[in-house]
Amino acid sequence: MTDAFNTDSKLRRKLIQGLASGTALLGSGHIGSVLAQGQAPALVTSERLRPQLPGGVMSGDVSSGSKGASAIVWSRSDRPARMLVEVASNKRFANATRIEGPAAFGATGLTARVDLQGLPVGAELFYRVRFQDLVHESVYSEPLLGRLRTPSLRADKPVCFVFSGDEAGQGYGINERFGGYRLYEAMRREQPDFFIHSGDQIYADGPIQPEVKLADGTIWTNITTEAKSHVAQTLDDFRGNFAYNQLDQHKRRFASEVPFLVQWDDHEARNNWYPGQIIGPQEKRYQQREAAVLAQRARQAMLEYNPFRINREDPEQIYRSFQFGPLLDVFMLDERSYRGPNTANRQTRLDDESAFLGRAQTEWLKQSLLRSKASWKVIASDMPISLVVPDLNPDVPKGTYEGLANGDAGAPSGRELELAEILRFIKQHDIKNVVWVTADVHYAQATHYHPARARFSEFKPFWEFIGGPINAGTFGPNEVDPTFGPEVRYCSVPKNNPQSNPPTALQQYYGCARIDPRTRVMQVSLHDLDGKRLWGVTLDPEA
Repeated sequence: MTDAFNTDSKLRRKLIQGLASGTALLGSGHIGSVLAQGQAPALVTSERLRPQLPGGVMSGDVSSGSKGASAIVWSRSDRPARMLVEVASNKRFANATRIEGPAAFGATGLTARVDLQGLPVGAELFYRVRFQDLVHESVYSEPLLGRLRTPSLRADKPVCFVFSGDEAGQGYGINERFGGYRLYEAMRREQPDFFIHSGDQIYADGPIQPEVKLADGTIWTNITTEAKSHVAQTLDDFRGNFAYNQLDQHKRRFASEVPFLVQWDDHEARNNWYPGQIIGPQEKRYQQREAAVLAQRARQAMLEYNPFRINREDPEQIYRSFQFGPLLDVFMLDERSYRGPNTANRQTRLDDESAFLGRAQTEWLKQSLLRSKASWKVIASDMPISLVVPDLNPDVPKGTYEGLANGDAGAPSGRELELAEILRFIKQHDIKNVVWVTADVHYAQATHYHPARARFSEFKPFWEFIGGPINAGTFGPNEVDPTFGPEVRYCSVPKNNPQSNPPTALQQYYGCARIDPRTRVMQVSLHDLDGKRLWGVTLDPEA
């Protein structure tokens, strides 16, 4: 741990200036002034009067640059209240910087955040969050504590991150008898610098019932809430889905110690949705039948309920990148907002119908990769590359595909055309050490891609690693499309694996990557529900 936060007055002034000028939630105001240094606000003793923080505290969107490091600190109140944050380089909070953050109102789902700018790099920092009641200004919540590590600008410290996705799916919610979302505790023990949540953070289309009868006759018991008793259609429904997952003690503890980088997939809104989709009459559960309306509400709730840095130029933009010093850059994709419709996915030219990332995001990714000086470039994709994912919704024709792959063993077609363009660009510009991580299919897999095995050969060999589910039914293994020369080196489930296997089958998975600062070697491993290492590989960096 560094003492730079306390001793370097220049960095301290920079932090204060950044906090005072930062952006509040969804651009709804400014962070506010830095509180005078001194004793913490006096606290009342009646718990009934205090604001409560039911979602705990979280940090996220951690990055580093020439002006120092940055991070978002997030929390949620149970009533209108103002967020107050203290940040220090020690657990005692000696010489802490105190920030008066934005107010949490109903219009923001009672969530609030501060954007910490100008933080010291390569430091372990501690933060403390409390809320001040807006009606009774002398009433404060009990403080909740969190910590985070900022990236170093030198290759002098190892970098570790974990990745997974798919949470509360197939009716499997928080079962306290089972131990809740145990995968979060296993990931916490890795002591990662950050976590990539690869999407399906919620299952807005998957109600949670009190009990689920399993195939072996046993009963899976869920914590239930009103918001999770039906499919999500209103903004409050979507907020309630995110709030549900924060009821889990393992997730709250993990979130207080490990920064999140989040993206979305389909279940944040509705299974296999795409822009412009109209839900067909076969689906009886929805009164709101425009997927775009559901997605807009889902997006707002997701941005409210995550430590997400809002883009000032486009507040709805989800794709973005993060810098972790000379060792690592991370590129978070959005494979929902700009895609064309789900079709047979066999188009012969790249256009709006065959789009997956869309033209603007594709160009952003290519140029961001080209500019990156980091040893490793990790692309976080919310869907896998070569696994065939059919759209099995009852209101779509048979032979419709949800993902990139189309099951055609020939040259790239449909959405594969966009990926081919990206891979060709990487080869043409000799961009080195690109690795893909993803989730979505509810099992773990490691896949190596090589042009010698491919129907399309204009790319450099690369790896893709799949994690998940965090807490959901287990599926797979999926059919593998050979277009880009995939070779499955590890798969966590057998060919005859029961579909939607419950978490009691212990088939929940995450990935872990560690980069050695001396050799720049990346080690990637896949782990089970309790952290057991199932498989791993050592990746030597291309010079």
